[in-house]
Amino acid sequence: MTESEPPGGWSLWNDEPRGRRILVFRPDVFNESNDLPAACIPTILVSNRSRANRPGASQIPTDTWHVALTLEPDVEVVVESYESRATAVAGANDLAARFADGEIDYRSAYQLPREAYLDRLDEVLPE
Repeated sequence: MTESEPPGGWSLWNDEPRGRRILVFRPDVFNESNDLPAACIPTILVSNRSRANRPGASQIPTDTWHVALTLEPDVEVVVESYESRATAVAGANDLAARFADGEIDYRSAYQLPREAYLDRLDEVLPE
């Protein structure tokens, strides 16, 4: 595995040169034919776009690179910041490995627990 390759269980979904990078976890099980919906696929986004919560902000580049792990479109579990794309890519791979190893407490990111989904996610992680 090279430094830019995601760890086991993760797939590189998108990689723009000098731009954003997207990793997804186990797309083989997060799909409509399984009980883990595709909309809930764990995703890591590497981007230097503004994270401000206002229209159009996500189109504005910044000097800071962010690595964000989401379990659903509105459920962010971890957000980390880096000074360069290279360190953000390495940080994303580290975060992906920690997630796959069960080191990330993703249950605390939910205000309204989805126990059946989270229990099923627990089953997928140790593979």
